[in-house]
Amino acid sequence: MGLYPDIEPYDHGMLDVGDGNRVYWEVCGNPHGRPAVVLHGGPGSGCTPFFRRYFDPDAYRIVLLDQRGAGRSTPPASDPATDMGVNTPAHLIADLELLRRHLGIERWLVWGVSFGSVLGLRYAQTHPDRVSELVLTGVATGSRAEVNLLTRGLGRIFPEAWRAFRDHVPEGERDGDLAAAYHRLLESPDAEVRARAARAWTDWETACVPAPPRSVERYEDADFRAGFARTVTHYFAHDHWLGGDEVVLRDAGSLRGIPGVMVQGSLDFGNLLGIVWRLHGAWPDSELVLVDEAGHDAGAGGIARELVRATDGFRGDSLGG
Repeated sequence: MGLYPDIEPYDHGMLDVGDGNRVYWEVCGNPHGRPAVVLHGGPGSGCTPFFRRYFDPDAYRIVLLDQRGAGRSTPPASDPATDMGVNTPAHLIADLELLRRHLGIERWLVWGVSFGSVLGLRYAQTHPDRVSELVLTGVATGSRAEVNLLTRGLGRIFPEAWRAFRDHVPEGERDGDLAAAYHRLLESPDAEVRARAARAWTDWETACVPAPPRSVERYEDADFRAGFARTVTHYFAHDHWLGGDEVVLRDAGSLRGIPGVMVQGSLDFGNLLGIVWRLHGAWPDSELVLVDEAGHDAGAGGIARELVRATDGFRGDSLGG
């Protein structure tokens, strides 16, 4: 069971969501099919055409969007004048509801990767009547422990790269909250300070995957680096703006009645915290699928196959609007 062929959108637009923001959206597949919305990761990565291929285009009406500040949405987070104070899960959830109503959809399957799983889970907890199913991969919940693992704990596995990451921040901040320290650098009025911090942040991101540093093509785009690093640290430094720690896990019981599949690579570093098992245990209608020898990459062969299996499994249910 492989990915579906490349397809093109049959509709797209820019939705005015308020606060001076316009969100890019597109729809492809079957205009009368089962609605599904794709939530990208990062936060701040933006959607790519690859995400369309996880769905049967004859069965699904596939909605993709670039979250605030990311991708084709405006204004971009890479612009230091962009107000990040109006970029929080509450704002992104409100954007999803506005887009859902704009497209005339009653309920939709929510597909999320990495930060997209945080957003998808919180959206489902906030609007359970609007979510028919959840399909998640690279599962995260936005907890403090996850941020600490990514910014400090993995230093034990990648010590040389982590020292370079840590030593980029001022000496007096190296034993503190590294995400917050980088956030301050990325909000500096000095463009060179911001550029160096974005480069250091993405170098660390690539050191944590099975590839040489700076090997990820998107990180070679200075504007992408700037917007991505600024958005990630904006969230990481503020408990993902969820109003406290482990909020998604705390409210996992509210997902009762929403069927979901979580596809997780057995080598995803997030597994070191056991959070995906805690979530699975607290969410009675979830299925957890572990893919051997796979990490955090949703495009990896085994993970991609299981994600297609999950969306195929839900396509036969009654249409949702």
